[in-house]
Amino acid sequence: MTIQGRRTKIVATLGPASSSAEIIGEMIDAGVDIFRLNFSHGSHADHQKNIATVREQALLRGRYIGMLGDLQGPKIRIGQLQQEPMPLAIGDQLVFTLDAASADSMQGRVHVTYEPLPSSVAAGDILLLDDGRIRMRVTGVVDEEVHCEVTQAGLLSSRKGINRLGGGLAADAITEKDLEDLQCIIENDLEYVAVSFPSHAEDLKPVRDALEAAANKARIIAKIERAEVVETDENLQGIIDAADGVMVARGDLGVEIGDPQLVGVQKKIIQFARMSNKPVITATQMMESMITEPVPTRAEVFDVANAVLDGTDAVMLSGETASGAFPAEVVRAMADTAIGAEKHPTMSQSNYRVESTFASIEECIAMSTMYAANHLDGLSAIVCLSESGNTPLLASRIHSNLPIYGVSRNLSSCRRMALVRGVIPLYFDATKSRNNVWDAVMALIAERGELQAGQRIAFSCGDFAGQGGSTNTLKLLQYQP
Repeated sequence: MTIQGRRTKIVATLGPASSSAEIIGEMIDAGVDIFRLNFSHGSHADHQKNIATVREQALLRGRYIGMLGDLQGPKIRIGQLQQEPMPLAIGDQLVFTLDAASADSMQGRVHVTYEPLPSSVAAGDILLLDDGRIRMRVTGVVDEEVHCEVTQAGLLSSRKGINRLGGGLAADAITEKDLEDLQCIIENDLEYVAVSFPSHAEDLKPVRDALEAAANKARIIAKIERAEVVETDENLQGIIDAADGVMVARGDLGVEIGDPQLVGVQKKIIQFARMSNKPVITATQMMESMITEPVPTRAEVFDVANAVLDGTDAVMLSGETASGAFPAEVVRAMADTAIGAEKHPTMSQSNYRVESTFASIEECIAMSTMYAANHLDGLSAIVCLSESGNTPLLASRIHSNLPIYGVSRNLSSCRRMALVRGVIPLYFDATKSRNNVWDAVMALIAERGELQAGQRIAFSCGDFAGQGGSTNTLKLLQYQP
């Protein structure tokens, strides 16, 4: 990325269509910043192979690419159908039963493994199957059976998810499988772990405890996909406070609250996350048509652009890159769309926290740096010397058209910063520098062709190189090679 480059980051999911070294390399060249490993699919051996390939291809290109391990979570699903797909017409009667032996899809009886289902629903409730493609109204509950009438027709296949309109179907957020997958994430030092279907802050605790026990620095991304999480501002803020970042998981969330409501909720989640200094990813069906088509629809381009204008740190591709026919092309299309949206004037202007006071010196320095970036003529870039990557994250909450170089001696910090909007990660060990640190860093940026003689830089750092949380200095320097 150059000084004039893209600020919004791209997360791409790996899968059968994107597991070769050649395709992964092409996707990095096209603009991927973070690769997502979906632990709902594939073995640990598959994921380890992909991890090794990503790191190898990133190293060949001199890029710092982060990786996100996405835990499957307790998605509530129907069981295996004896014959599929099962056609459902409006008015058809369907029975969900906990008794696998009595299930017979030919007779309209479908097995579910979610034991609380009969006690979680009542007559009149609307159940949504297969991400809302099929709808049915609960007509009654008899012992361990839920009787329904189909109100929206479709073809039902095995293992499809069940949601309740308005939410309320919740299981423990962390399953035994998730804990096993988490060990794989820890052992392979992934930068991020996504927790699926959390209902409240406590749902993140088992993951946090496991990371701390292993002295692992992976950051937790809470996927916002339950209606109860966004029911009140307090619920949403509680999840954000407990996590290190959030994902607007629009699939299940849209099913539970309805797509018309999702528009405003997406904007609220992004706003709350940015105000809380947490990175945010916007996900699900962003360029879905490119699973089979070589170009996106105009509606998809506008969807991605609107997420960029909302202030999201990253936009995510799922099936488009995991199983689609054009994995590199869709990344390129998303990158072009983000760059187009970032040309809007609001993307370089900010009144964020203009009247705020700060308890943290680090945050005060970060905000001062960005104020200088937006008000000092001739400034070309911001450089944040950072052990953990926190100062660049804080600085990135302010809109600016200048790049923020997050400079760290920790490779893991560089890879984590790959998720943060507007931040360009650079590896540099200030503790081993024999020269003036500022001159050495400016020379490093100049070597990349992104700094010219006479250009000025805003530089934040701390008194003690290698000590996290010590940022207390802002310098305005001019590069003279």
